[in-house]
Amino acid sequence: MAFIRDTELVLRATVELVNTLPHTDTSGEDTMVSAEQLEDFATRHAYTGSRTHDDRELAAVRGIRNRIHELWTVDRDASVPLVNAMLRDGKALPQLVKHDGFDWHIHASDPSDALAQRILVEAAMAFVDVIRADEYARIRVCQADDCRGVYVDFSKNGSKRYCDSGNCGNRMNVNAYRRRKADQPA
Repeated sequence: MAFIRDTELVLRATVELVNTLPHTDTSGEDTMVSAEQLEDFATRHAYTGSRTHDDRELAAVRGIRNRIHELWTVDRDASVPLVNAMLRDGKALPQLVKHDGFDWHIHASDPSDALAQRILVEAAMAFVDVIRADEYARIRVCQADDCRGVYVDFSKNGSKRYCDSGNCGNRMNVNAYRRRKADQPA
C-alpha cells in the first residue's frame, strides 16, 4: 500500500496536528498553544501561501483540529459527508501546481486563503485518496492503554498498533515483558 507522495505528506502533517489536542496526548496537554509552535508546524510541513502570524491564525488552526480528529472516530462511509463538508466549507477548487521543488501535485485552495482553511482542505483531499483507495482501515487510534493519539498505518502489511508521538509501542512492549516476567515462577 502506498499513497502518492503528497497525500502521504499531508496525512503525516494531519496526524501531527490532531495529536496536538490534549485528549490525544499521554500528558493531557495541548501542544499547539503558541504562534511559534504553529510556525514550526507550518514550516516543517511546507505549508505555502499567505500567513498572518497572529493569534487569530493560531486560534483558527487550533479550531479545526477537533473537526479533523472526527475522521478518526468514524468508518469509511461515515467519513464521506465529513470530508465533503470540509471541501465545501473550504471552497475547494482542485488545481495542479508545481512549487518549491515539488513536482506537479494538487492544491485545492487559493494561496491567499487563510492557513486554517488551506490545512482543512488539504486534509480533506488526502482523505479523499484514502477513501477512494479503500484504505480507511489504516486510519487508526493508538492501542496503548494510556494514549488516544492518532496515526495512519503506512506499514506494508497494515499491522501497526501504536502511534509515534509517545513512544507507545516501546512502552507497551516493556509493560508486556514485565507482566510476563512477573507471571513466571521464581
